[in-house]
Amino acid sequence: MQTGNQIAEARRRKNLTQEQLAQLMQVTRQTVSRWEAGMAYPEMEKIVRLADILEVSCDDLLRPGVSCDQRVFAEGRVSSEGEPRLVTRLLAQARNKPVRLQFFDDAEDTDLYGKTCVITDFDGAWARVEYRSGKKIQCRLVLLSSICALTFEKGGQ
Repeated sequence: MQTGNQIAEARRRKNLTQEQLAQLMQVTRQTVSRWEAGMAYPEMEKIVRLADILEVSCDDLLRPGVSCDQRVFAEGRVSSEGEPRLVTRLLAQARNKPVRLQFFDDAEDTDLYGKTCVITDFDGAWARVEYRSGKKIQCRLVLLSSICALTFEKGGQ
């Protein structure tokens, strides 16, 4: 599994042991070892947190060997090879679907807590989110690394 190799490589570049990374991620050292060995795959919220701690993008962990220039082309919608652009394979599933976002404690997006919203687009480390506030639809940019969990909703806004 290439993602495991990317995690291990990024961890080493940050001069972290598996134990240190496990403490920062609030998981066991064995969990980090399984990720790096390709025996397990981190959950979406863990990928975002890993990217933040290791100072890499989610794409760097999930799509190794593909540069940003190759991924984003023609207004950021397709890659240079004509493939649909995926900021991450996990977060792309949420595009244009009703979701609820949960944020890390230090995030400033408290006005989105408990609200159903729609992630309409991604660009690098940011997501464009629309949500209803009263009778109006509001739009804002949310830093992806501030999101700790995402729940798909069955209904609309």
